[in-house]
Amino acid sequence: MKLVLMVAGEASADQYGAELVKEILLRDPDVEFLGIGGEKMAGAGVNILFTAGEMAVVGLTEVLPRIAKIFIASRNLQRIVKEKRPDLLILLDYPDFNIHLAKSAARRGVPVLYYISPQIWAWRKGRVRKIRKRVDRMAVILPFEEPFYREKGVRVEYVGHPILDIWPDSFHDHSTRSEADSAFPLLGIVPGSRAEEVRSLLPRMLSAAALLKKSYPDLRCVLPLAQTVDEKLVDRFIAEASVPVVLSRKGMYDTLKRCNAIIAASGTVTLEIALMGIPMVVVYRISRLSYEVGKRVIHVPYISLVNLVAGREVVPELIQDGANPENMASEIGLLLRDVNARDLMVRDLKVVSERLGERGASARTAEIALDMMR
Repeated sequence: MKLVLMVAGEASADQYGAELVKEILLRDPDVEFLGIGGEKMAGAGVNILFTAGEMAVVGLTEVLPRIAKIFIASRNLQRIVKEKRPDLLILLDYPDFNIHLAKSAARRGVPVLYYISPQIWAWRKGRVRKIRKRVDRMAVILPFEEPFYREKGVRVEYVGHPILDIWPDSFHDHSTRSEADSAFPLLGIVPGSRAEEVRSLLPRMLSAAALLKKSYPDLRCVLPLAQTVDEKLVDRFIAEASVPVVLSRKGMYDTLKRCNAIIAASGTVTLEIALMGIPMVVVYRISRLSYEVGKRVIHVPYISLVNLVAGREVVPELIQDGANPENMASEIGLLLRDVNARDLMVRDLKVVSERLGERGASARTAEIALDMMR
């Protein structure tokens, strides 16, 4: 029985990790998995030692309330690496935690596969030196990541984006999206997969919806709840909202597929929305200290993955103080009333989705993982 240790520190990584586990077990049922993840990975057969919800943070100051839990998890996983010597360590994003754990694995000869690259191409690029020393192979999911790592001497393979393995074929039909009934608009609200994001963004998103309701009295809202977010936290804000909000655990696609437009927290979810071809506004807001520090060390022209993949601004980005209800309502209002603006964004989102590669990322990564365990 082979043993694989996995670490996925947030909701999207949990989903992609689960798909990878399924593909590995299809090829070799004689593999045992344990580590950090969420409900999806647990359902796929991973023995979850710490949940992704406990570990997920965004920003510098936001990590402080969870530092003790993160430290305990790190010590426990390092002990597992030392005592059990797993056949493979698979890391998914979550860079500071994972790069540190990779050091422990490298010392003990445990092979390391990094799947879902940390965004070191955006900030703290010096971490690539640690990755080169500690990680045996990288399986990256964005097309521009492969040349970045290859130029730095890291063994890397572009496998495509695992979103394509998860979502139904119908998300490719962008033509139906712009035909949604704008007289009775349905607004998607996606405040993120971390509690800190929800506390910061959801009240502002709901206030934006209230402003929009003045022009669209029949406006309704739908909110897909991330598995890493406590429903009680969201309920508290919804109870105070002046617009009707349906809270859904059906999943991103089933919840959002009929939306006219979406306000979304920056993150992987923006690519999922792009695949559905639904016009969106991307928002990003963290603590003042985290933002001021980040402003000095982050060197990319955009914060949303949609715009980064496109190489230009396809969707509007509202950052920090700009992520206020008035700006959100203004941008969404434009998409609801201006058919040309809406159709242009839908066409641009189709181009972005085409750049994400072909299905099979999970299967290709599974082959890499099994090759590393031979």
